[in-house]
Amino acid sequence: MPYYMYVAVQGDNKISVFTIDPDTGGMTLQSDVAVDGGPFTMAISPDRRFLYVGCREITQLVSFEIDQASGGLTRNGSIALDSWPVYVATDRRGRFVLSSYYQGARVAVHPIGDDGSVGGEPVEWLETATGAHAMQTDPTNAYAFVPHIAGNGPNSIWQFRFDQDTGHITPNSPATVDPEEFLGPRHFCFHPSLDVLYFSNEQGCSVSAYNLDTSNGTLSLFQTVTTLPPEGFSERNTCSQIQITSSGRFLYAPNRGHDSIACYTVDAATGALTSNGIMPSEPRPNALCLDLQDKFAYSAGQDSGQMAIFGVGDSGQLTRLGSHPLGEGPGWISITELPG
Repeated sequence: MPYYMYVAVQGDNKISVFTIDPDTGGMTLQSDVAVDGGPFTMAISPDRRFLYVGCREITQLVSFEIDQASGGLTRNGSIALDSWPVYVATDRRGRFVLSSYYQGARVAVHPIGDDGSVGGEPVEWLETATGAHAMQTDPTNAYAFVPHIAGNGPNSIWQFRFDQDTGHITPNSPATVDPEEFLGPRHFCFHPSLDVLYFSNEQGCSVSAYNLDTSNGTLSLFQTVTTLPPEGFSERNTCSQIQITSSGRFLYAPNRGHDSIACYTVDAATGALTSNGIMPSEPRPNALCLDLQDKFAYSAGQDSGQMAIFGVGDSGQLTRLGSHPLGEGPGWISITELPG
């Protein structure tokens, strides 16, 4: 089945649709879809039929139906918001859109219509704290987590119970995980087979690994590793997104400032991380995505407007294969497989 890539390009008010060559990782543009308001963050539904977009300048959520033959997008809904959604995801069943609001200091849960559209009033519009930067449910769809960065935020991860039938969230006990170090948890990903979560730390320039107690949905920190080289880096740097391969063997986290991607191997038994090198990337590599075969990695330079294309080696190390122009201010990359 063909592989499709969607790139939100904020400055050009568009989502670019590409096909991916499964052998070379090369990108071929299929279409540019106009989206007013600065599209920045995206999520694809679990059934791969719909795309959800958060816009930065005209604060709104927008939904699109994905043509299963061509990968094309048809807008089917939108809802105006009081604040910019810095992150969107769906729950594991694809019944709700989850979103977090950095400046709005809250999280939201919006229902998804039978036609895959957004447009209804939120079932949750819950105040948390400034710096809320992501929201996802765990693989069982019973718990949700919301990291908040440090500095402007409380440097904590909020823990919720999630009702997958109603979309309601309730604070877990304890309600937050508060690292002793000045880390600034930003984004996170789940190990595909272990009960482990990995958080990129925006201010700490590091990745933290947490064990997940699946009996009560709470996290416990067991490791933090730097994303910067051993000799250090004296200029400003922050971490952005984080990705783990579907095999669970390798993990990657970009540095914005050092302009690189930190690479790690993952212990198969414990989930612990070991540094596996640092690969230069495009200026301000805000967006990072892996292909579905664990063969290629894509990093979009928010300042360069270019996509860096990497091959993923057998040992998890990255090799630069080339680049592709995107436009002004690319913010997010999503990849899926469609019937074609």
